[in-house]
Amino acid sequence: MALVTETNQQYYAGAQGFTVQNAAGENSFTFTFDTNLILGSSDPSNINYQKNNFKLYHSVDGLTYNEIVAAPYGPFTLNGNTITLAGNVPQGEVIVCQLKRLDGGNYGDRTAYGTTVEKNYGSYAYVTLNNIINNFIVAYVGQGKLIPSVKRTDLVFHAKRGLQEFSYDTLKSIKSQELTIPPSLSLPLPQDYVNYVRMSWIDALGVQHIIYPSNNLTDSPYKTPVQDQSGVPTQDNFGEDIEGTSIVEERWKTNNTALISQEFNQDQYNAGLDWWGYEWGYGGMWYWGYGQLYGIEPQTAQFNGWFNMNEREGKISFSSNLVSQLIILEYISDGLAYDLDSRVPKLAEDAMYAYMLHAVISTRANQPEYIVQRLKRESSSKLRNAKIRLSNIKLDEITQVMRGKSKWIKH
Repeated sequence: MALVTETNQQYYAGAQGFTVQNAAGENSFTFTFDTNLILGSSDPSNINYQKNNFKLYHSVDGLTYNEIVAAPYGPFTLNGNTITLAGNVPQGEVIVCQLKRLDGGNYGDRTAYGTTVEKNYGSYAYVTLNNIINNFIVAYVGQGKLIPSVKRTDLVFHAKRGLQEFSYDTLKSIKSQELTIPPSLSLPLPQDYVNYVRMSWIDALGVQHIIYPSNNLTDSPYKTPVQDQSGVPTQDNFGEDIEGTSIVEERWKTNNTALISQEFNQDQYNAGLDWWGYEWGYGGMWYWGYGQLYGIEPQTAQFNGWFNMNEREGKISFSSNLVSQLIILEYISDGLAYDLDSRVPKLAEDAMYAYMLHAVISTRANQPEYIVQRLKRESSSKLRNAKIRLSNIKLDEITQVMRGKSKWIKH
């Protein structure tokens, strides 16, 4: 059976329509999008109307469309992907379901704004976790197979664990957020955050500039107890330590990063002052000073700024020179936070089956050790193959890099 089940119109335009054929009219229409329809309310005045991931339109002639929100066809209900209208649509008239998309769609007032269609683009490259489990049962479970029987709950557990492990260093399911750094110089961690990949600030040309971790420059303390004159932490009426504000963080937020990075200061240069503020003659001859770069620290020899993880508050803190900057935060999740995440690239599908097979057999009693070890080797081998496939290295890209290496560097 073909795996592509949507028409081109359903996939690209996010729309599906029906022309009523029944002489008595019809009021029930089943849509076959790969994306499940979501209905909060068919009434635009209801706050739940915004939860809908589609809009429904009616046309008498197939040319002019109006959204269905009231009588004679509204309100309507949704059961699965079947929509039932309040009244029958006469023969020859048209009903169209438009999934929400960035440009508002092609029907009615073109206000079906959203990202439902765009989220479905590229979905063919993935297989859902539910299908992984179903396929595993067909291929590996049954009489005469390594696994005679197994609980579906066990397979769900191992599949989720496999997806988590794969997400960390194999699938590289990198997510990203476009954010602006506020005056507080802190941003909360994303809801599904596990670890960061990279942070960059974006200049006027849209080019990324990497923001580096502060490492040993500064840190955000996990505890900030208020101390008495003897240095002993003080407690409240309930015997718990009283927490104060962090002096370290306050100093980091208000510092002059130019004093760390030795960033060029035009005003000091024009005034004839060096980096430390000493007067060495007009023109700033000694501002950088020949030889002052000897032994320079790469960590501080840049002015892209720094960030550090504030575990106490669950936030990311940034250096003062990044205030109001537009940044891209790239991070990884474990692949289980949302339904859309619970899918596996088809390039890693075989590795997932091998992981689950080894996980099920290795946790069972009285299994021959040679079988467990064989499955472990197979799982590791297929995981390596998945990493190679997902690395997406192309011969043309390697050739381009090698050609660059062959250039002469002239002074």
